Amino acid sequence: MLLSIISSSAISSSAISMVTSPGLPQYGAAVVAGLIILLSLKEVLSASEHWNRSLASSFNLAIMPMLFAFAAIVFFKIGAVI
Repeated sequence: MLLSIISSSAISSSAISMVTSPGLPQYGAAVVAGLIILLSLKEVLSASEHWNRSLASSFNLAIMPMLFAFAAIVFFKIGAVI
């Protein structure tokens, strides 16, 4: 009885995972919008008198993970097309 419950739940979970897509592209628009906003703010603030090394590293700390997420989204979309 226990073995049949485990095997049936494993089969149903594998069927569900084959249908659902990874969670990264769901937030693709938010990542792209956030990346554009952060890059724009970095460009504008770099020309101001308030720009310093710690502000630059703070922006880089926020921008780098978004760039990796953006690259993952692009690779996922290309993989979906091919």
